[in-house]
Amino acid sequence: MINIWGRNNSINVQKVMWAIGELKLEHTRLDVGGAFGKTKDPAYLAMNPNSLIPVLEEEDGFTLWESNSIVRYLAANYDKAGVLEPKDAKTRARANQWMDWQLSVANPAITPVFWQLVRTPEDKRDLAVIEAHTKKTIEAMAMLDAQLGKTAYVTGDAFCYGDIPVGCVCNRYVKLIKERPSLPNLDRWFKSILTRTAFKDHVDAIPLT
Repeated sequence: MINIWGRNNSINVQKVMWAIGELKLEHTRLDVGGAFGKTKDPAYLAMNPNSLIPVLEEEDGFTLWESNSIVRYLAANYDKAGVLEPKDAKTRARANQWMDWQLSVANPAITPVFWQLVRTPEDKRDLAVIEAHTKKTIEAMAMLDAQLGKTAYVTGDAFCYGDIPVGCVCNRYVKLIKERPSLPNLDRWFKSILTRTAFKDHVDAIPLT
């Protein structure tokens, strides 16, 4: 049995749960972080000294933190049918590239928008921050749109784990930024993501809170 420690409304937990869903792995998710607390408890810090979520815990005591690393591990260890992990080394490298891009470019662009629109009372919102980071987010999504003009998914013709972190951040983009430019390649790709049961269950169905 796999334990996933983390609240379901965390974008980083959602990446892991989406991968769990795609692989149809037996698991238990335990609420920690945010309003649930517990990430400063000694037992939790022993698993993740960063005091962040998620953490993967296996029956033999193995633990792993950092969401993208967990997604890659799940694919490497449990993906016997080749559902998530590309077999080709170059395609696999591109998947890792776009997973890193989500962390280094897309997520820093949209996170301030999320905090302002979702977790900040309306009368305390900083409109300049919203405007500046909306612009940065749209620029990032335009970069993704250009890539998706070349390939059906972020790394090629097939869905893989590279689509998971990017799909999670695009979920926030679509739900938070209402006035968006036309990005037909991104729209086409995201419509295909929306049909995936694991995405619907573990990402789309969870309100932004």
